Amino acid sequence: MTNYRFPYPEPPANGALLEVAPGVLWLRMPLPYRLDHINIYLIADGDGWCVLDAGIHDDRTIELWKALLAGPLAGTRLTRLIVTHHHPDHIGMAGWLCRETGVPLLTSQTAYLACANLALDPESVKNRQFHDFYTNHGVSNEVADLMGTNGLNYLRMVSALPNSFLRLVSGDTLLVGKRRFRIFTGDGHAPEQVMLYCDEDRLFFCADQVIAKISPNVAVWPSEPDGDPLGHFLRTAREIRDNVPDNALVLPGHQLLFRGLHARCNELLEHHERRCDLIREATLDRPMTANELVPVIFHRELDLHQFGFAFSETLAHVNRMLRRAELAKVIVGDGVARYRTS
Repeated sequence: MTNYRFPYPEPPANGALLEVAPGVLWLRMPLPYRLDHINIYLIADGDGWCVLDAGIHDDRTIELWKALLAGPLAGTRLTRLIVTHHHPDHIGMAGWLCRETGVPLLTSQTAYLACANLALDPESVKNRQFHDFYTNHGVSNEVADLMGTNGLNYLRMVSALPNSFLRLVSGDTLLVGKRRFRIFTGDGHAPEQVMLYCDEDRLFFCADQVIAKISPNVAVWPSEPDGDPLGHFLRTAREIRDNVPDNALVLPGHQLLFRGLHARCNELLEHHERRCDLIREATLDRPMTANELVPVIFHRELDLHQFGFAFSETLAHVNRMLRRAELAKVIVGDGVARYRTS
């Protein structure tokens, strides 16, 4: 592992604020997962604060936001809320915050529509297409049914979005206070994930696209079963490396702020190629299902929540290798897809 530089080795407590640059506050909120926190940032914006990401919609986070608004943020105002992507730990509290404070919502079109679409059809995660997505790759009927139930959790963790939003578009400039941010969008972890870079202050708010010590989840989902999110993720990693200076302070959605962006991008590229190598080696002697390939690249016990991400990420590597003609798909009498090295 590269020896990154962590200028703030001690994160703030949940609900506390820590200044990490002039006019930039780091806030943490809790999550009910193994990855137990999200980083939220407040950026000075005239006479108030622009908020970057919102947290998950649950009782703990609501109480922490209420305490902030009544305590450290009392007497000031929130000017707008930027949401980087549609995952519930980032967008979950967006509707609540917008209604509570009156701030407008800024996000990518894809993030807004992806969240709104799930809210319009909450039962979609239990339909036959969703079930078959798993069983067609060797997952048992019992686990496939449980995955559908697990999918409904998204809606429990997201408050209803405002009826309108301001779209953020890659390549545009966003003025926040006196800072000018170039908008980037990245793919692979989440479609059209918003990132902000201020060249003058070398600040890079990268959401979940680059994290210092974990690889962001890159997953194939039932709505796009033949998609290539890993290809999109690798492309985005190269674009970040080529367009954001290495000495930028990286402010990610999880874990610590760090410097060493280019080395981390290179590590992520190499990490996923190593996983492709493992799949290639495992399928030399016999075709294997995506379900059988999960333990090939994830060497630990997985609960249901973790299995869902691990399975979908395994399939992302399979789909990338199919695109590169490194694997071939084999379907026999049971209708289950298996893969072998080409």
